[in-house]
Amino acid sequence: MRRLLRLVLRDLRRDLATPDLRLMVLAVVIAVGAVSAVGFFSDRVNQAMRLQGAELLAADLVVSGPAAAAPAFADQARELGLRVAHLITFPSVVLGPQRPVLVEVKSASDAYPLRGKLRISETAYGPETAVQAIPAPGSVWVEPRLLTTLGLKVGDTLSLGRTHFRITRALRYEPDRSGNLFALAPQVLLNAADLQATGLLTPASRAHFRLLVAGKPAAVRDFRAWVKPRLQPGERLLGLKDARPEMRQALERAGRFLNLAALLAVLLGGAAVAVTARQFAEREADATAILRTLGATRRTVLALMTLRLTGLGVLASAAGAVLGYVAQLVLADTLSRWFTDSLPAPGAWPWLTALATGLLMLLGFALPSVLRLGRVSPLRVLRNELGGISASSWAVLLAALGTMSALLAWQVADAALVKWAILGMLAALAVLWLAAQVLLRGVEWGLRGLGLRWRFAVSRLARARGLGGVQLTALGVGLAALLLLTLVRNDLLAGWQHSLPAKAPNQFLINIQPRDVDALKAFFKSQSLTAPKIYPMIRGRYISHNGRPVHPDAFGDARARRLAEREFNLSWTAEPAPDNHVIAGQWWSDTQSDPRQFSVEEGLAKTLGIKLGDTLTFEVAGVPVSGRVTSLRQVQWDSFRVNFFVVAPPGLLQDYPATWITSFYLPPQHDELLNKLVSRFPSVTVLDVRALISQVRSIMDQASRAVQFVFLFTLLAGLLVLIAALNATRSERRQEIALQRALGARRRVVLLGALLEFGTLGVLAGVMASAAATVLGYVLARQVFEFDYVADPRLWLVGLTGGVVGALAVGYWGTQRVLRLTPLSVLRSGS
Repeated sequence: MRRLLRLVLRDLRRDLATPDLRLMVLAVVIAVGAVSAVGFFSDRVNQAMRLQGAELLAADLVVSGPAAAAPAFADQARELGLRVAHLITFPSVVLGPQRPVLVEVKSASDAYPLRGKLRISETAYGPETAVQAIPAPGSVWVEPRLLTTLGLKVGDTLSLGRTHFRITRALRYEPDRSGNLFALAPQVLLNAADLQATGLLTPASRAHFRLLVAGKPAAVRDFRAWVKPRLQPGERLLGLKDARPEMRQALERAGRFLNLAALLAVLLGGAAVAVTARQFAEREADATAILRTLGATRRTVLALMTLRLTGLGVLASAAGAVLGYVAQLVLADTLSRWFTDSLPAPGAWPWLTALATGLLMLLGFALPSVLRLGRVSPLRVLRNELGGISASSWAVLLAALGTMSALLAWQVADAALVKWAILGMLAALAVLWLAAQVLLRGVEWGLRGLGLRWRFAVSRLARARGLGGVQLTALGVGLAALLLLTLVRNDLLAGWQHSLPAKAPNQFLINIQPRDVDALKAFFKSQSLTAPKIYPMIRGRYISHNGRPVHPDAFGDARARRLAEREFNLSWTAEPAPDNHVIAGQWWSDTQSDPRQFSVEEGLAKTLGIKLGDTLTFEVAGVPVSGRVTSLRQVQWDSFRVNFFVVAPPGLLQDYPATWITSFYLPPQHDELLNKLVSRFPSVTVLDVRALISQVRSIMDQASRAVQFVFLFTLLAGLLVLIAALNATRSERRQEIALQRALGARRRVVLLGALLEFGTLGVLAGVMASAAATVLGYVLARQVFEFDYVADPRLWLVGLTGGVVGALAVGYWGTQRVLRLTPLSVLRSGS
């Protein structure tokens, strides 16, 4: 064993001086560098996004309940180094000029908000200012709609309970209000020091208590683990996933774009290693044959090669991890200005992932070629042959793919993305291989009538169709990756950003009474605005599933329990909303006579275990209403249009008491319209969600910028595949060119023939890559990111041009290098 290790160390020094091995090591270094840069940077970006996403709760974690949390909760949080704040909210009434007005009083401690900032203005709808503070004792901040309803302005006095408060600011935005978008009553924010003096907080106040905590992620996780088993009945633990669907979907898509970059870096790195490993095996075949003639066994040869690869893998993985870490430091410094706080330091997991991924790539994708060396016969010294891929080699490759898939699934934590990325890559490889064989055969047949030089160039590709197929497939994968990382990436990002259009609805009107529906439409027309579509909304409690009563405690998932406890907003409509897509079942038609049907949002159905054909029963105004689930819908929640989890056809719910709801876009210069609307329709509640839309757009913009930089590293892996593919036949080409020169071919003829061959290769690869990138872009958009994809028509032009130019450049460079050598020196070297 010691002798074997000495041989490995000696060979490692020699390997690093060999051009082919340097290319393989470079492939691993760049691939691991890309993976680690993506891993380190994505880890930091995701942590930063989680911190910004925590603005939806004004904290990292919230303990919520009908009574104040036990003092031990806050004590434990402080002991873990977390910041703590307390909120109490309850309904109350203030006296208006004509009638009492319902308000929601929020009492906040000095530390509120722990995440995010409040936004206030000096007048009801004046310019906003972001602050991280609460009203001073003796003062309150109130929402503009309350000022309008009461006929008050900033500076006036508001009576609240037994105390009079001075209104010092208009409250325009609270970070945690995003999680409670449809709160009916306007907000009054006061300092917790003033709460007792109002005399409003009594056992009959229906108060809601929240303990907010924030701090380092590890401490938050420790607090979550400590507090979860100690929660009392009625208390809930809220995290980011309990936020509004619009924010949750935006954050999930941002994470998927970053994870896509990591996946492509891994897969392209493996492809580059696989291509270069073949050259390594071809080069080592002669040395292996000599070892076999000297008495080395097959096991010794394989052990030596495996140890050499492992040594190279450790060195290359470590170098790649360091490269990735240094690269992400530059990126983090550049991108830090796009985040509200400095990016957190990366954890240890990206280091371990980088090292494991590098070893898996090198051993998994190189071993199948190296295992062929174990089948080399000593007769290769006399007869030049190398065995094919054996069953054991395929087993190693499949094992490597399986292990890497598990590693990626663990790292990415997105089963759908991992599945589609790996299946897409394998399918693309299979299709590209078959297409390469067909194209090579077709081109060979179609060019028979052309000149000698064309026939010679094409025959060189077709002569060894297996080798040509490998080269063409690898070249197609590299080009497809480059197209996917440039044009298609931009199309995907643009599709995501266009899913939230510039004029997305930024105002919601709720609690519209049936008598006001037509008058409200007329009001919009009188203001020269397009009247929005107004939807009915009915409250209903989910009480039965297929005839069995629904008990919240029967659900293991916390979100499912909360959904089963709450009342649903139901609606009816004849046609699905524009951003609703039926993905299973069938939408009802006007000719169907039975109105007892429901259409359910797919995410809700999955959470509650609802399937097509199930019968659901809701209690509406004390009356059970049943219907069969005839369709499941995919809802684009971040469109900010009115959407519902459950809808029915007209005829099932329209006889029950309902209010109406709508959303519309209000241009910035029309803010005074809100005052007119509230004055004209005092029972209508206006909700301004511009701050929430701005937060979603901010996440989109930040994620897009991060993805642009992250994909640069993945781009290096794609370029490496391209270079490796074009150099796959370098040794054979050197021999052929030397033989042509020895037989009297002029330099110009040899160079022209090589350029014709590489030009043909570039055209074929460009066609294959453009088709593959278009299909992959469509699949990613529809199956992973869930929005429509429109291919850029420039993709085919860029694919063909890039394929031809790249192939010609490498062909010219490689051929010129060989032409500078004498034919005799090349033939004597054997490579």
